[in-house]
Amino acid sequence: MTTDIKIAEAPPGHTGEGFFATSLDKVIGLARSNSIWPLPFATSCCGIEFMATMGSNYDLARFGSERMSFSPRQADLLLVAGTIAKKMGPVLKQVYLQMAEPRWVLSIGACASSGGIFDTYSVLQGIDRIIPVDVYVPGCPPRPEQIIDGVMKIQELVKNEPLRRRNSPEYKALLESYGIQ
Repeated sequence: MTTDIKIAEAPPGHTGEGFFATSLDKVIGLARSNSIWPLPFATSCCGIEFMATMGSNYDLARFGSERMSFSPRQADLLLVAGTIAKKMGPVLKQVYLQMAEPRWVLSIGACASSGGIFDTYSVLQGIDRIIPVDVYVPGCPPRPEQIIDGVMKIQELVKNEPLRRRNSPEYKALLESYGIQ
């Protein structure tokens, strides 16, 4: 009998009789990657596809993301799905700034990533013009499988991110390029 159940792999370390030792970075990365609390910022059809991702057929809860947070202060993954009007840009940036570090951003769909088919004066041509984006999910709208793949890419990023990266001069320069202190 074969099983498709995957168990999280232990981080690299030293093992002996009755003990296992590894670095703190690896343990925290493993814990963070399997307990991401997403905040959905859904405005149009990509939001409907994201809702399908949370349903029983696709079940995003398998990845430790079953607790949707609708408060930025209790979330660490911002899921931006759908068309973002330029008037909503400051609101999106404020939501991003209210999130505690470490925080990650997943841009879902063509509209959030590049403005999509709406090349007009009123639509923001990609959220990366106002906040940094970690992973882009293409599609119009993307299928739930693509959204799950994007979340899995965020998990890999979270798992392998050093604890001190957020204090690095490169990260601070990135935030300054967006006007974020």
